[in-house]
Amino acid sequence: MHDDKFELGGRVFRSRLIVGTGKYRDFNETRAAVEASGAEIVTVAVRRVNISDRNRENLLDYLDPQHYMILPNTAGCYTAEEAIRTARLARETGVSDFVKLEVIGDQQTLFPDVPATIDAARVLVREGFKVMPYITDDPVTCLRLAELGCVAVMPLAAPIGSGLGIRNPYNLRIILEQMQNMKVPVVVDAGVGTASDAAMAMELGCDAVLMNTAIAGAREPIAMAHAMRMAVEAGRIAYLAGRIERKLYATASSPLSGLIE
Repeated sequence: MHDDKFELGGRVFRSRLIVGTGKYRDFNETRAAVEASGAEIVTVAVRRVNISDRNRENLLDYLDPQHYMILPNTAGCYTAEEAIRTARLARETGVSDFVKLEVIGDQQTLFPDVPATIDAARVLVREGFKVMPYITDDPVTCLRLAELGCVAVMPLAAPIGSGLGIRNPYNLRIILEQMQNMKVPVVVDAGVGTASDAAMAMELGCDAVLMNTAIAGAREPIAMAHAMRMAVEAGRIAYLAGRIERKLYATASSPLSGLIE
């Protein structure tokens, strides 16, 4: 289990926790939370956080791209065209050819626009991007995105920032089964609220968990980042160890043979 690694788009990582960089009080708190999380992949909203202008306070002054994989995301985009343009802008900065693709379809729920996400993914994959789409927990949609050549699928657990945890583990199990056959990682994205949610995602067999609000919005973000790190590790080990079968009735923990009369 110590050699268990997470492979993504041709790169290998030890941590299966991916963290965002929004909603913190300042860049110093961002850096401290990322360090406490143990994450190696850090996602950045290109339209909201400065990673290109060196004349202003820059997140990359606090998070060394030599130490972390910076994963640009297209948060705040509502059309395929906006998302494609934002991804291209991120790549032009030289940060990464990976992109977390978000195309939002509804401002209130922040659910993804499925057709627009598929359209944007098709273009970006063709242009050589390593696309990680944020999408609904729909097995058919995940299958289509994997067939297009996305390096991972990222079904939501619940609406972004809701903290509701995994609402539909049954769909996730179907997605996991499909993606295992296609050798495409499944990363739960959005809706995680606390450590038990992260552990549950990993116990189901997900390859990784991505979160932002659950850490940045906690009363003590640094402590929560550490808790999430331990939860992801524990959930992964529990999945590999194999849980016991659920039974309706009790089973004695000690053998019944050889009892002292």
